[in-house]
Amino acid sequence: MRDPLVLAGRSYESRLIVGTGKYASVEETEAAIDASGAQIVTVALRRVDLADRASGSLMGLLMRRAKDWTLLPNTAGCFTADEAVRTLRLARELGVADLVKLEVIGDPKTLYPDNEQTLEAAKVLVKEGFTVLPYCIDDPIVCRKLEDLGCAAVMPLAAPIGSGLGIRNPHNLSIILEHAKVPVIVDAGVGTASDAAIAMELGCDGVLLNTAIAHAKNPVLMAQAMREAVRAGRMARLAGRMPRTRYANASSPTEGLIE
Repeated sequence: MRDPLVLAGRSYESRLIVGTGKYASVEETEAAIDASGAQIVTVALRRVDLADRASGSLMGLLMRRAKDWTLLPNTAGCFTADEAVRTLRLARELGVADLVKLEVIGDPKTLYPDNEQTLEAAKVLVKEGFTVLPYCIDDPIVCRKLEDLGCAAVMPLAAPIGSGLGIRNPHNLSIILEHAKVPVIVDAGVGTASDAAIAMELGCDGVLLNTAIAHAKNPVLMAQAMREAVRAGRMARLAGRMPRTRYANASSPTEGLIE
């Protein structure tokens, strides 16, 4: 079944986007990304030396695998719209920013996004020609405003970043999905394969995660699990689940039984 994720006119066979932080080594990072099947890989611009393309460095890996992976620079660690915009402008000058993940944090403890600053930064970046994928709270109104500004997708959180709590508010996600005209990608809070499957079964277009793989006891095996979970959840969504009923419903006919 060919069912690509389409972002700003570009098609991706995988609906799983993975991060590059928190791994034990660059070698483990590469092995996990390969196991995940992800075609889009995100990297925190403020936590990596963009100019270090040496063998054995993270940027060296990302440049070496540029034909396999689309790089998605993100603005993790930025607390104002100005910081986020300046960070992405610098990355563009170094040739690594086209499709970008906008992240403007409002609180260092919860890492919840600052809605006002995110909207302000998105407005500037879209005008400057960036393809913007904003991390945001699971607020239907904020998602609608980001879409109206011209963002290529919206990325509401499932739970706080790195918490592994899973989908905390499926109701809000359902409302966002009902009205969105751009892809909706769950970003943050996924802890295990079942969380990713649930996000896809709800109708999300993709899942972005990092810690769930990097902090697993076996990151490569968890990456494989996430790959299959996203696929299974998407297929279940397209197949259409059976109706929920209050009482039992026999799986074989109840008429014409042999006495």
